[in-house]
Amino acid sequence: MNFNKKYLLNHRFLMSLVVLFISLDVTAQAVNTGEFTISPGTVVSVVSDFDNQTSGELMHDGDLYIYSNFNNDGLIGFLTEGLTRFQGKNTQKITGEEESFFFDVLFNNASSQPAFELAGGISIANEGTFTSGIVDNDNHGGTISFERLATAITPSDASHVDGTVIKRGDTGFNFPIGDGGFYRYGGISAPNDATDIYTGKYFLENSDNLYSHNSKQERIQIIDNTEYWIIDKKEDNEHAEYVTLTWDEDTTPLEIYAEPVEINIVRWDEAEGQWVDEGGVVDENNKTVTTIAEAYGIFTLARVGIVEPCGSFNVYNALSPNNDGLNDYFKIDVGDDDCYDRVGVKIFNRWGVEVFQADNYGDGGKVFRGYSEGRATIAKGELLPAGTYFYILTLEFTNIDGQQQYDKRDGYLYLTY
Repeated sequence: MNFNKKYLLNHRFLMSLVVLFISLDVTAQAVNTGEFTISPGTVVSVVSDFDNQTSGELMHDGDLYIYSNFNNDGLIGFLTEGLTRFQGKNTQKITGEEESFFFDVLFNNASSQPAFELAGGISIANEGTFTSGIVDNDNHGGTISFERLATAITPSDASHVDGTVIKRGDTGFNFPIGDGGFYRYGGISAPNDATDIYTGKYFLENSDNLYSHNSKQERIQIIDNTEYWIIDKKEDNEHAEYVTLTWDEDTTPLEIYAEPVEINIVRWDEAEGQWVDEGGVVDENNKTVTTIAEAYGIFTLARVGIVEPCGSFNVYNALSPNNDGLNDYFKIDVGDDDCYDRVGVKIFNRWGVEVFQADNYGDGGKVFRGYSEGRATIAKGELLPAGTYFYILTLEFTNIDGQQQYDKRDGYLYLTY
């Protein structure tokens, strides 16, 4: 729904109306049944419960304080920008049959947690700031959506969403999600399409109860048994995004992040009926693991067994294709050519677009020289811009016992000129 266009059709909202609601007793209620505009620069405080009824039309471009419960069964939106502050001293219920469209929203309620019971719908166009108070839609069925350019500001253990968060559009996003009083975000890189819709949710629960940890790829050794995430996409396509998960000493089992820190992201594959290794690049400073997700759904963290290579193996991740004879292509040194049966390579740009793919790297002279050649690449044959890229290697070889071995490695590739 393009709510801005819808609201612009009704020019009656352009009138300036300044109203200050004051609650005189505990049963008082602020009810809007008509047309009400909060103009830019105008401050409106609603001390009692606010009820925007079916006939109510609220255009909010000012500064609105909500100190009690909030209900919307009508129309709420904005023309330019406005800030809505939910900051009561008691638990606040956010309800209604209709979604409320806000520009900026502030959650600031330090009462007993969760401070906000979200049973209605909230859409945030710009910034959702989490200062104090947990927004619980998991137990109340409400929705909170971040639109195309929206961001979540300062979520923490003290203030986040306990439940599902919706993200629309083609900008990267860290879902401000948590459970059990812990903020444990999951993130995605910038999607490909402005119409893309993602959902994110964190569970402080053992995924083994629903997705057996005994059913997994052989290389996966230990699966996180205290938490998991759902990061899903409404409609899948060839474009992949980076998925980032986090670990925390208060929620993540020690055996997952113990030294040496070698954590991968694993995904429950519904078709295969098992956990599959998605790889991962670890950032110990920020306690994150990032990988390219070519499918979506259930994710968690895991320790994956290290497969000893069948010969020498080195990846040279600096590439400068300027024809000076040094690092002119992405070099993978596998030693004995007969050692590996297959070395598959995929390379992605920072938006998750595949720019190069080879089922068996080097076969027929096919190597990555900085040109766009991926299956999903739009501008094939063009020299790519300098920057950081992500590679995924799939290695297959037969060990000395005659057993077929599989390994997956990923990391960053730096392209300069």
